[in-house]
Amino acid sequence: MMAASLRRWRKVWPQVSCVRAASGMEGVPYKDTIKDKSVHAPQTVPCEADVVVVGGGSLGCNALYHLAKLGVTNTVLLETHQITSGTTWHTAGLLWRLRPSDAEIHLINTTRELLARLEDETGVNPGWINNGGLFIASSKERLQEYKRLMTVGRVQGIESYVLDPAETKKLYPLMNVDDLAGTLYCPGDVHVNVVSWMLYTSFHRPKYLQIKCLWKCQMFAVGGSRAARFCWVARVHAREEYSNTERNCDFPEKGDGESLYLVRKLQQKRCWANDIANMVGVEVPLAPMKHAYVVTERIPGIENMPNVRDHDASVYLRLQGDALSVGGYENNPVSLDKVEREFSFGLYELDWDIFMAHIEGAVNRVPVLENTGIKSTVCGPESFTPDHKPVMGEDPTVEGFFHCCGFNSAGMMLGGGCGDQIAKWVVHGRPEIDMFGYDIRRYHTPLNANKPWVLERSHESYAKNYSIVFPHDEPLAGRNQRRSPLHNVLEDLGCVFQERHGWERPGWYNTVPAPTQPYDWYGFYGNDLSSDTRYKTMLTADYTFDFPHHHDLIQKECLACRNAAAIFDMSYFGKFYLTGPDAQKAADWLFSADVARDPGSTVYTCMLNHRGGIEADLTVSVCDGGEGSPCDPKFEGRGFYLAAGGAAALQNLAHVTKELRSHKWNVQILDHTDDMAMLSIQGPNSRAILQQLSDTDFSDAAFPFSSHKVITIAGHKARALRLSFVGEMGWELHVPNESAVAVYKAVMATGEPLGLVNSGYRAIDSLSCEKGYRHWHADVRPDDTPLEAGLAFTCKLKTDTNFLGRQAIERQKAEGIRKKLVTLTLDDPSKPLWGLEGIWRNNEVLGYVRRAEYAFYLGRAIAYGYVERPDGERITSDFLESGSWQLEAMGTMLDASLHVRPPFDPKNLRVKGLYSEVN
Repeated sequence: MMAASLRRWRKVWPQVSCVRAASGMEGVPYKDTIKDKSVHAPQTVPCEADVVVVGGGSLGCNALYHLAKLGVTNTVLLETHQITSGTTWHTAGLLWRLRPSDAEIHLINTTRELLARLEDETGVNPGWINNGGLFIASSKERLQEYKRLMTVGRVQGIESYVLDPAETKKLYPLMNVDDLAGTLYCPGDVHVNVVSWMLYTSFHRPKYLQIKCLWKCQMFAVGGSRAARFCWVARVHAREEYSNTERNCDFPEKGDGESLYLVRKLQQKRCWANDIANMVGVEVPLAPMKHAYVVTERIPGIENMPNVRDHDASVYLRLQGDALSVGGYENNPVSLDKVEREFSFGLYELDWDIFMAHIEGAVNRVPVLENTGIKSTVCGPESFTPDHKPVMGEDPTVEGFFHCCGFNSAGMMLGGGCGDQIAKWVVHGRPEIDMFGYDIRRYHTPLNANKPWVLERSHESYAKNYSIVFPHDEPLAGRNQRRSPLHNVLEDLGCVFQERHGWERPGWYNTVPAPTQPYDWYGFYGNDLSSDTRYKTMLTADYTFDFPHHHDLIQKECLACRNAAAIFDMSYFGKFYLTGPDAQKAADWLFSADVARDPGSTVYTCMLNHRGGIEADLTVSVCDGGEGSPCDPKFEGRGFYLAAGGAAALQNLAHVTKELRSHKWNVQILDHTDDMAMLSIQGPNSRAILQQLSDTDFSDAAFPFSSHKVITIAGHKARALRLSFVGEMGWELHVPNESAVAVYKAVMATGEPLGLVNSGYRAIDSLSCEKGYRHWHADVRPDDTPLEAGLAFTCKLKTDTNFLGRQAIERQKAEGIRKKLVTLTLDDPSKPLWGLEGIWRNNEVLGYVRRAEYAFYLGRAIAYGYVERPDGERITSDFLESGSWQLEAMGTMLDASLHVRPPFDPKNLRVKGLYSEVN
């Protein structure tokens, strides 16, 4: 059948040329087919504006609209060509409501709500069609993934149903369901016909198309906002004084020599983003690629059918009136070195050899396509990112310069929500919801300019866009960018590494080495597949929603930590010293906990935003200047040593830097992230191990919990912090890179007779979850407060010291909380949890699980998630303790127990070294 379908589709290729000939376009290159040839003089540009938006596509227009809604009407949008030129005009316009995070669901719902109300606001029909969406599952694992989406969607109020093959056939009679495990149907999914439907029916009328584009998108220009078409940015001036947010932008092409005065600038040109960003010395991690779809001739009976995503075939089918648009994500997309500025309404010739992968899947799913012709093709430029998520937010190196680009072909779907959030970002300094997954600060800044890394990672993310999202997947592309000095030693010992923020960090330890390999591009572009598949094999074994095959190895690491000792390489942590005359003043403002303490103290604290949301959690050690080593740097007066989780290190640093600039404090930041390693030795035997290697007294009296000292260990200087992120007695050793291997080997030689084992972050995740320690951006985020997260003890409310977010915390404390982080364990020890499970109390859904792990010491799965009462009232202890609790995992209800305090060591005896008092 497949061979016949391929032959049939090859026969219809000439029909594309026939359509072009009928339109008088035969022989005209595709890049020139939909391009207005008339000459336009640039429109008048105002000399002054509060916000300048560069780019008139979906995101630019949405940003302009939402800025006006916030009352910022002195804005101007600059577009080199016509509104919606570039990438927006040829979008497929699909909107799928079910996503694997509450933030993305919120963004898409905002877009959907905007579409629903625009006609009432503007009198213009935005052109959206609510025909529903159907996700196709060809395997048990894919159906499990869909059930997870259904569960988190239910919490967000999104209607969806899992259908069996027979029910699917009834809903979509033209579909082949013989090879299906099931489908997920979401009636509220829509597609947007802003402009692209005219491409298929009016191919020969580019001028008409542009008029309609403008008509549709000028709905967003409200309240005095202005859009200047045919005006391009020639220069952006970024002043060196970062405390000053003024930016100057010149347009010499206007011919009048005027300059535009910017208070803030928002650049959202997608394939052209770096043309703007480079003007201020900034690089955005974007890789432009060709992205295509085709439109079929009329298909009888297809009217009113849902849009379809067949992820296993990597193809989507979008209803196009009485036809279908067919597209998807192939393994070998064509990358573009550069997209010229003049390429406004351009298209490329479709490469059928590449696109045929989608045709095969489409014909298999809807067999009638085998005998259906093609009416038109669309192959245009799109920008893709290393993790297939947009790039948004204020640049960490240039204050007042905001990004909103790299939407990976989802700019129409995310446009309303992201336009709303970027407007709030610009006006209020931070978005309203958790946007870290889209924040440019999630990337290590030097990697943004590393073109090979950006291209490799963007290619893999593109190729795997429709792959099942398993909880513990890792990229194969762009590895080994940042490595601990212990990397080679640990790799030889069987370490299976994870990648975070460019770092290779230990994930878990295998019985044999499994090193990462240079990226093989999945065998495309003339590359051979890698012959060493050990690392890939380890990843594949993790592709399950059941216990992985190495479950027992992670258990061994966890129980060794609980019963003897474990050593963790945590070198990827961010390590910063805050020094200078105003260091104490800055620390008092930045940190929610009281850090006005004696040198030698270490404090766990949060950093908050003005709404009281948690921008970071970290440890802060009060210290004096030292002798000049990375672990003991020279500086005058009091300083503060900050140790922050590596994946959020830049986010933490950017938050600190922005506050320092805004207050103009005389403070310096010493960054020792890359020249200092961090080893954590944890467990009942940790003291006995370290005492043999140092003259320092590690007793409770001399070295209590939450303190630190500069010591000599195994003959090397280190800053030792008595802390734990796993719930045991232990110490962190912060040592210069050149000492790391020697110190590690000495610790291992001394510790192995006492049961010391190597452990990775899979064990840390399990142990910390079991203990109840919070993970930033999982358990706590910028839209969670310390009171909601059970971290009220980090807020110095009993002091008179003001700190960022204090007023919001005091107000919430007085009013009572309406959202609360809860701890739940499964009653059945044989079931795993992975996150996204629904949280039910007395047969009502109250929230979903943010993070879940298997707690090996407790012998059952443990989960954390926020709950809210259906009636919107305050969360009280009586409410929590009086209910009957269940977790919905992939459509199955599982009995659970709620714990007011973490069930493991609730009195914190173990971290204090009081093992004799543990029951």
